[in-house]
Amino acid sequence: MTLPKDIKVFVAEQKWTFAKTYATTWPHEYIVRNHVDDDLFIQLIQCIRTYGYEGNFYSKRITYFEEEGMVYWTMGAPIDETIIVNRCKKEHTYEYRLKHGTLPGFKATIVEQWAEPNGNNLS
Repeated sequence: MTLPKDIKVFVAEQKWTFAKTYATTWPHEYIVRNHVDDDLFIQLIQCIRTYGYEGNFYSKRITYFEEEGMVYWTMGAPIDETIIVNRCKKEHTYEYRLKHGTLPGFKATIVEQWAEPNGNNLS
């Protein structure tokens, strides 16, 4: 499932705010409900929750929706209480970073630190 055309246009036309607080740990951006068209905001939430997939953010279960390399989510409050929609690049998601060993605070071994910058393949 891809986003309907009107929701794609809505998403593309928004001024997404970069979450500065999480810039070094969980880079993402967001839109705020009272700054955008409410009907289209609700439709975006409905698409995320209807066609998305269940994933983790550490121990929290969240419904994510992926489209064109971006992953969208809310924090799971009822639609009438949801005020923010978040998004990030797929490679910045928890599950991607867990799989690739790039979670915040991850410390690569000395061998891995040496190998990658020097273009050496350890496998």
